[in-house]
Amino acid sequence: MLEKIREGSQGVIAKSILVLVILSFAFTGVSSYLGSSTEVAAATVNGEEISESALEQAYQSERARLEQQLGEMYGALAADDTYLASVKQSVLERLVAEKLLDQSATELGLRVSDEQIKTAIMTEPAFQTDGQFDNDRYQSILRQLGYQANSFRNMMRTDMTRRQLVASLVGSEFVLAGEADYLAGIQGQTRDIRYHTVDATPFIAEAVVTDEEAKAFYDANLAQFMSPETLSLEYIELNAKDMATDVVISDADAKTYYDENKQHYLKAEKRLAAHILVNLGDDESAAKVKADAIYAKLQAGEDFAELAKTESDDTFSGEQGGQLDWFEQGVMEPAFDEVLYSLSNGEYSAVVKTTFGYHIIKLIDVQPGSEAPFEDVKAKIIADLKEKAAIDTYFGLQQTLADVSYEVPDTLSEAAKELGVEVKTTPVFARNNAPAPFDNPEVLKAAFSNSVLLDGMNSDVIDIEANHAMVIRIKSHAAAGTVDFAKVKSSIVQRLQQEKANEVARDKAQALMTAFPSTDVEFITKVNAGRFEQDVDGAIINKAFQMAQPDGTAIVDTVALASGYAVVVLDKVNAAEGVDDNMLGALKQRLNAQYSEDNYRALIATLKANSEVVYSAIQ
Repeated sequence: MLEKIREGSQGVIAKSILVLVILSFAFTGVSSYLGSSTEVAAATVNGEEISESALEQAYQSERARLEQQLGEMYGALAADDTYLASVKQSVLERLVAEKLLDQSATELGLRVSDEQIKTAIMTEPAFQTDGQFDNDRYQSILRQLGYQANSFRNMMRTDMTRRQLVASLVGSEFVLAGEADYLAGIQGQTRDIRYHTVDATPFIAEAVVTDEEAKAFYDANLAQFMSPETLSLEYIELNAKDMATDVVISDADAKTYYDENKQHYLKAEKRLAAHILVNLGDDESAAKVKADAIYAKLQAGEDFAELAKTESDDTFSGEQGGQLDWFEQGVMEPAFDEVLYSLSNGEYSAVVKTTFGYHIIKLIDVQPGSEAPFEDVKAKIIADLKEKAAIDTYFGLQQTLADVSYEVPDTLSEAAKELGVEVKTTPVFARNNAPAPFDNPEVLKAAFSNSVLLDGMNSDVIDIEANHAMVIRIKSHAAAGTVDFAKVKSSIVQRLQQEKANEVARDKAQALMTAFPSTDVEFITKVNAGRFEQDVDGAIINKAFQMAQPDGTAIVDTVALASGYAVVVLDKVNAAEGVDDNMLGALKQRLNAQYSEDNYRALIATLKANSEVVYSAIQ
């Protein structure tokens, strides 16, 4: 959990929150926090259910993560139902693995104390400013994530307990010094080689390919000449952003709107709150008694900040004298909010009950609201009014588009006439290379649906994004099939000519190898060639490192190149040089990580083999 927050906190805050939400749900067993449900379980692990809602939440989070990671490529992938099904299945397997780990941790009696959680939060860089824990930052991040302190700590407890188990079983892996030394020696090894290439290009012109040979190759390899299903669409597109550019808003109109809506251009009053919290716990009446006792101490003159440090169950704000954050009205729970905005500066409240417990609330400071000058907000008002007018127009046109395209389902002409727009046409495209915005998964799904593709009907209105929609219909369609021989004959002939030329080059290379070393052809020498040599053909290097170590006599072999063959001579194998402690240390870390990953997979496989895991048929 904290690793994810640390990574997210280093970027722009909006992206940080997106990443935090995605990862916290994708890698945490959210079902354990959502309570029981009567819905059908996606899977049952030793009698404990993983709900469909938990799976759906984690699945949607994973889709969001993939979309952010893959960018435009994601649209094409998401149009493939098989791909999405595989993603959902992998998410379910991850949730099952987490459930197995949680159950195993419980059986072993593993626990994480409140002090460990507190230490983890206090030392987490995401919650620090200038190297020190910042309660305001901590509270702000939690609010933006939508968490309360108690629920966040519970999530951390589950995550830390799970990692405690994984670390104890998987983190105990180690790498022997001999293993690292041996692998470093193999990886750092170099070889002295000579090679001579026989280029096939000069032999292509002499290669003769008959029509019969080309046709025979075509018939034997029909799968290589399949054309994908393609189509072209007619469409009507509505986009409020485009409409907004045509809207004219005068300064006078903007000023009138400003005067009539000044309340929208006020900087809201903010109040800096502090509190002393008593959690409800298992005995609510006892919690109320404790809260009343604290209030009595305040009434007797004891210091609010000191009592917050010693008595508040919110230990994080307690260490700051109970201080929380600046709140606008309506942000906190109604009961808390109402009391906070009824207090005078420096005043504290009586005991107040919320869903989190009993509070005594203190108002520390007030930032009064203020009015923004018209010139400061004029540009925003004009943009807002343009957007509002465009959206109003958009929804009217969208409804007309929906009605007419449905009532006249076999053409878009009538809808275009009603809207005063043109019917546009896309280029021909396949499912995996659709241009934007037709690569939108919903557009692709509609385009390849039976009603549009086979019945020739207009689609429903498809929402591309907010205030951007279209209706499509088929313009042309070509089913997937085999490309005619005539269209691919020339490419087949070129391919067979290259193969025949390669065969000539192979025979010449074989003859050179047999005659070696009694040959007068020139060989290129490369001393101390490494495994990742850049200035020698990769096929030659790979062959050199596959050849046996010479025992006094050079080893000779041939290898196929992209166009031709090469004769490769291995003269000597050189031991690795320059392997220092830093390199060995890095290699040990990589091996350790690899071994740990293998152990983790083995752990999950073992737990699963010894458990009863039942998957729902509705997958």
